[in-house]
Amino acid sequence: MPLYTLSLLSLRPSTPLPLFLASLNSSPTPPLLTSLIHRWIILPTTLSTPALLAQNIHWDLLVILPAGTPLPPAASRSVAHEWRITAGLPSRVVRSFSERNRALVKGENEAPSLEGLLESGSAERAESSQALELSDELKGWIREFYAGHGPEAKGAVSMLNLLAFKEGMKGSYLRYGKAFAESIGSRHGGDAKIVGTVVRPEGEGADGDGAMDGWDEVAVAHYPSIMHFAEMLASRDYQEVNHEFRLPSLKDTCILMTSEVGLEEMGRKEESVKGKL
Repeated sequence: MPLYTLSLLSLRPSTPLPLFLASLNSSPTPPLLTSLIHRWIILPTTLSTPALLAQNIHWDLLVILPAGTPLPPAASRSVAHEWRITAGLPSRVVRSFSERNRALVKGENEAPSLEGLLESGSAERAESSQALELSDELKGWIREFYAGHGPEAKGAVSMLNLLAFKEGMKGSYLRYGKAFAESIGSRHGGDAKIVGTVVRPEGEGADGDGAMDGWDEVAVAHYPSIMHFAEMLASRDYQEVNHEFRLPSLKDTCILMTSEVGLEEMGRKEESVKGKL
C-alpha cells in the first residue's frame, strides 16, 4: 500500500495561484490530486485543532503527493503555512486514479432543483452542519456559492474527510460506508474516490504530521456539484443512516469542501510564463 501525504497549504498573499499551480505541475512527480479549498463543512472538535483552527489560517489548497516528495522549490517558497497527514492508499486506486478522477470531475450531471431543495428538503431542520446535516447557515452559503459565475460554482466538488473512530466502533462506520456506496450516497452522485489508512511516519517525517494527533482514516468523496451534496444531506434516508451508524462511530471528524474544477487548465495556461515565483 503506497504512502501518500495529504497537505493543506496556505499561500503567501503575494502568490498568484496560477503561477503556483504551474510550478507544482512542473514537478517530475505531479500531485495525485490538487484541489482549491472553499470552506469547512465540519470543524474538528479536539484533534489537530491548534494547527488547523487556532491560528485562524485561511487554507488555500489540498495537495496529495507520494510520501517523501517535496514541493518544487519555487512552490515551497510561496507557502506560508502547511499541515500534512500521511496515509496508505490502495495500489489499485492509485493506478487508475488520474483517468477515473478526470472523468468524475468533467462529468456532466443535471443538478437538483435549487429552490425546491433549499426551501423545503425532507430532513428535519438542523441547528448546525457539525453532524453532517443541512443547517440554515450551510443552506445560505450553498445558495450563494451555486449562484457564482466561476466554473467551480456548478461543477464537481471534493470533500476531504478526516476520521477518528471510537474504540470498537469502526464496524459501525463501515456499515455507513456500505450504505453510502450502495444507495444513500451513490444515488446523489457520491463517490468515495480516495479512502486511506493513516500511517504514523518514523524519524524526521513524524514531526508535525497530523497522523500523530490520533486520526485513523482519510477520505475524499466526489459529488457532481455542491447541490448534489446538499440534496444528500437533506434526504431523510441519508440522515437515518448517518445517525444510526456514522455519528455513533466517530470520536472526531472534520470535512473540508474543495473543488478541482478549472485548476488544471489554470496551471497549464501559466506554464509558458517566464520568471519565478
